Amino acid sequence: MATVLMSGIRKEFGSTVALSDFTLEIESGELICLLGPSGCGKTTALRVLAGFEKPDAGTVIVGGEDITSLPTAKRNFGMVFQEYSLFPNMTGRANVEFALKLRKAGSAERKETVDRLLTITGLTEHADKFPHQMSGGQRQRVALARALASQPRVLLLDEPLSALDAKVRDSLREEIRRVQREVGVTTLFVTHDQHEALAIADRVGVMSNGRLEQLDPPRALYERPASAFVAGFVGTVNRLPAEPEGDRWRVLNRSVSAQATMQGAHLAVIRPEQLMIDPDASGDATVTEVTFLGPLTRVVVKSSGQSLIADLLTSEFGGVNVGDQVRVRLRDDVTDVVLIEA
Repeated sequence: MATVLMSGIRKEFGSTVALSDFTLEIESGELICLLGPSGCGKTTALRVLAGFEKPDAGTVIVGGEDITSLPTAKRNFGMVFQEYSLFPNMTGRANVEFALKLRKAGSAERKETVDRLLTITGLTEHADKFPHQMSGGQRQRVALARALASQPRVLLLDEPLSALDAKVRDSLREEIRRVQREVGVTTLFVTHDQHEALAIADRVGVMSNGRLEQLDPPRALYERPASAFVAGFVGTVNRLPAEPEGDRWRVLNRSVSAQATMQGAHLAVIRPEQLMIDPDASGDATVTEVTFLGPLTRVVVKSSGQSLIADLLTSEFGGVNVGDQVRVRLRDDVTDVVLIEA
């Protein structure tokens, strides 16, 4: 296992700045997800760490060693990409063993390592199948096992699940996390899927325009977004006016605590699950959508020209219908809010 420090990285492609003063530290054995929209620089950051791209400025240090100029082949990293890149004429076992043969590992070591990785990744019964005989999830697990076979210092995963259907993706996501913890390898995972990032990572880094907007554990990122961009990109959010009231703030006619770090007008970041909808014939909001989601019911209302989204426990749902007048309020257990600039 190794720590990773990418410091002051800048990378340009012609007139396009892909990374600007990008700094990221990954602790030994930690799984970090880089999350962001297309073109934000997350894949470029991974490629710089892998050695596929040379930074125009900055340093890459792994395990205390400056590897900024070290060729990819000498970094001893494991890599898993969206494309499985398996050898079609080799069985699953042979694909995993290939990395060990390159290292000139002995036959006994190869067998022990491959058997262990096939067991860890749940591939034992599929070991003798060729890639075309496997499902997409099985092929991706072979790619993961092969990446781990050489005991890499760092594991890199670039959108490894995006080609899979939703059910397989969810299952394999859990498998990757379990294997990563069992092996203990330092890991950088790149994705555009926020649910994937929040579910799998120790910490999530949200990127925008080549910069790291925020790096925090998933819950902190969701509950305490550091900017308007992060608040809007991670999860669903309502932006409501917040009026100062002494050392507190008034949101939806409730006095709540909040910390304002900027001057001027503010908006409160309110998640759908923090709102309650009460049927009220004299209410100032009109129901425009009602969607049953199993344990939750999503209600969209229009109030003062603004659409608001509330996620209610179905067991608490008051049974309002489209067109009904309602009143929107903060749930009783919401006592503090996050503020962003208006």
